[in-house]
Amino acid sequence: MYKYDQYDQAMVDARVEEFRDQARRRLEGKLTEDQFKPLRLMNGLYLQLHAYMLRVAIPYGTLNSQQMHALADIADKYDRGYGHFTTRQNIQYNWIKLEDAGDILADLAKVEMHAIQTSGNCIRNISSDHFAGATADEVVDPRPYAELLRQWSSFHPEFSYLPRKFKIAVIASDTDRAAMRLHDIGIQIVENDAGELGAAFYVGGGMGRTPMIAPCINPFVPLDRLVTYAEACLRVYNRYGRRDNKYKARIKILVHEMGAEEYTRQVEAEYAHLLEEGVEPPFAELERIRTYFEDPLFEAGAGDEIDRSDPDFAVWVDRNTVAHKETGYVSAVISLKPVGGIPGDATAEQMRLMADLAKDYSFDELRVMHTQNIVLPHVRKADLHALWTALDEAGLGSPNLDTVEDIIACPGLDYCSLANARSIPIAQRISERFAANGKTGTLGELKLKISGCINACGHHHVGHIGILGLDRAGVENYQITLGGDGTEDATIGERAGPGFSADEIIPAVERLVLAYLDLRNDPAETFLQTYRRLGLAPFKAALYPQVAGKESRANAA
Repeated sequence: MYKYDQYDQAMVDARVEEFRDQARRRLEGKLTEDQFKPLRLMNGLYLQLHAYMLRVAIPYGTLNSQQMHALADIADKYDRGYGHFTTRQNIQYNWIKLEDAGDILADLAKVEMHAIQTSGNCIRNISSDHFAGATADEVVDPRPYAELLRQWSSFHPEFSYLPRKFKIAVIASDTDRAAMRLHDIGIQIVENDAGELGAAFYVGGGMGRTPMIAPCINPFVPLDRLVTYAEACLRVYNRYGRRDNKYKARIKILVHEMGAEEYTRQVEAEYAHLLEEGVEPPFAELERIRTYFEDPLFEAGAGDEIDRSDPDFAVWVDRNTVAHKETGYVSAVISLKPVGGIPGDATAEQMRLMADLAKDYSFDELRVMHTQNIVLPHVRKADLHALWTALDEAGLGSPNLDTVEDIIACPGLDYCSLANARSIPIAQRISERFAANGKTGTLGELKLKISGCINACGHHHVGHIGILGLDRAGVENYQITLGGDGTEDATIGERAGPGFSADEIIPAVERLVLAYLDLRNDPAETFLQTYRRLGLAPFKAALYPQVAGKESRANAA
């Protein structure tokens, strides 16, 4: 993984001292909250319902054991002993005191971490495929390119005050494991017929109150022009993006209203201009970065057999390990979704254990998934049982990857000042319900996602089953969408109908999945496949049985 050079370190250290002074002046009353707000947001500090929340950047989700240990220490020293891993591959702390913020940033800087540009109207943390460099289906490791974009976007003077926040994802596989087309800019590194590598640019995706899937505006940009083309996309957005209405300020609205064709025309014109200006970083810089992402020293001839005599271990292997490009290895997913737990939360003790296991079994590397789990990317099959035993003893061995228990959920009204409804208790009760009824394994792949407001931090729009929390005259109400998909077949889910109360939503979800079991052609047909084959109608009938009964009686009459 990438290591800071002297310039990276100096930049982060300078920002720490700058923010120390800003926080001190706020505490002394020399800055008003309105004056302080843009300053704290530039450093990932939000004012939530109960306390400040600090969001720490984990570029493209990659970190080492030393960094994970530091995150655990921060949780113990400055928070309440835990952290929350997010859908942006970051970590959040929900109980931060302003007087501690400078010290936290200083502790992060010691391990080459920061909270810069994790909030505010700027280019946010660059995300990527959590299996990058470990999977056989990518044309190249996308992380050096994600790192190049991170360096380009950090403190970019032209893009520090954008019309709205801006998110970029980079992948290098036809299989999209990063929800790339739901980003402001999604980049897929591709190979043309001549064997040359380039970047397909998808611009104008996003969720929130107006969910959109990004169209491809250019299928092949030479990789030595990657930054130049990204800058052209940003310049056009910065020029025309609305600043008078935050609900219409995202680039997806600009692309929609301008039209993809006209937006592309202007990007190409800007791109031609920038080529003359020469803004692309030198190729030597990319080559320097690339050296940090070389494969680890895999064991030659590592055994490919796994002892499956322990049935609990065998289930975990089947569900929570993913094929690796190297014989004798897998990527192992650590679930942060125990039954009845808070999705994405990990205690300081669990973080330290994951750090130690990464050092012992995965070449000192961990990845944060946008699904709020943790990956050890390079694990020998021979080490899997020892790894699983340690995880299971620490409450981290849940075998539920991509099941109904593997729920994505935002913090919701328990923490977030923007939320309309609670997300966490709903997620907890759903996982408890399906663990109790024993249906988790039978249901197979089923991606359930929950957001506590229309901002969609829980990605409910692209859940096979999506749940959106709303406020109906002061009462929490939960709206269901069906058929969403955040992969290469990206689809925005359809609203099923009227919402449900907090007491009604769990039985409603159960009716949906039991209907699926009756409707599927065979056990291999997933919930999403069944939905795409049959459409909304049979699921809506299961969801609203009283309405369906009335319609049936009316038709009979």
